[in-house]
Amino acid sequence: MAGKQEDKAAAKEAARAKRAESRARRSQIFEAFKMQRREDKALVPLMLGALLGVAAVAFLIGLIWDMQWLFLGPGVVLGALAAVLLFGRRVSRTVYKKADGQPGAAGWALDNLRGNWRVTQAVAGTTQLDVVHRVLGLPGVILVAEGAPHRVKSLLAQEKKRLSRVVGSTPIYDVIIGNEEGEVPLRKLQQHMMRLPRNISKADVDRLEKGMAALASRGAALPKGPLPQGAKMRNVQRTLRRR
Repeated sequence: MAGKQEDKAAAKEAARAKRAESRARRSQIFEAFKMQRREDKALVPLMLGALLGVAAVAFLIGLIWDMQWLFLGPGVVLGALAAVLLFGRRVSRTVYKKADGQPGAAGWALDNLRGNWRVTQAVAGTTQLDVVHRVLGLPGVILVAEGAPHRVKSLLAQEKKRLSRVVGSTPIYDVIIGNEEGEVPLRKLQQHMMRLPRNISKADVDRLEKGMAALASRGAALPKGPLPQGAKMRNVQRTLRRR
């Protein structure tokens, strides 16, 4: 009897926690919508356009079979989905635009990658806050650098030489974050990495991860995420000078 009561109490607590999590998620989405609407005057008209446009297309298709009202309901649902997707894309674009150019932005973007990527932040760096991050995945090893190109190129070369002792013939790619020719814009980093060929297996990824874990990190101890503009860098630079 006591066991059943405990199970019921646990189920109630789990349901209460789930409801609280759902409320918190809705609140976050609503706050994100309000912030985006303040900065993006075209957001609401575009979302309404997506909703009404998809619903109108569904209604017109339904006219062909004289079933327009039957098609309208799914059209409204699909239109709402299109509006939500549009909202998500514009929020993402705004976030990346604000982060672009800030120290630590590439590390933040890597932490938000979708898929099975093994990210090691700041494996190499300079006192000027140039940083190289290491990513392991099915394409092989990807070194992602942020900072002044003329400085990070030497960092990338050094890190490639260091890694080659461990990874052998596994491909090593390098990416420099930026908006100049030959660089990858921050907002396109995920897309760029997803386009890389799949060269190794998941078992190879696990094996390489263990091998690279033995490499001592010589990188910058940067906080995760873009650093606020005007933030004090003295502690980070002091840490780098010790390396």
